[in-house]
Amino acid sequence: MHPTLKTALDTFGAYAQTVVAIEELSELQKELCKAIRTGIGDPENRDHIAEEIADVYIMLEQMEALFDVSEDVPLYRIAKIDRLGKRLKENAK
Repeated sequence: MHPTLKTALDTFGAYAQTVVAIEELSELQKELCKAIRTGIGDPENRDHIAEEIADVYIMLEQMEALFDVSEDVPLYRIAKIDRLGKRLKENAK
């Protein structure tokens, strides 16, 4: 984990950073909903969405450390991508 993110987690604590993670997820959700409403390709939303995705990545990294799942997440990610690939192949038939 980036040292600054570790310091933030240590300084603000597990509870506060978990709340912030939820808030950041909600902010990304809001921007994605706005993109659907105003048009997916609207360049004005692009920067807002990029910023919120960055915030979510930052908080996810802290949540991985907090819940000690940094080694597990990539394994689940690979398995889920593989499962998605299988579904896509099945749907293509």
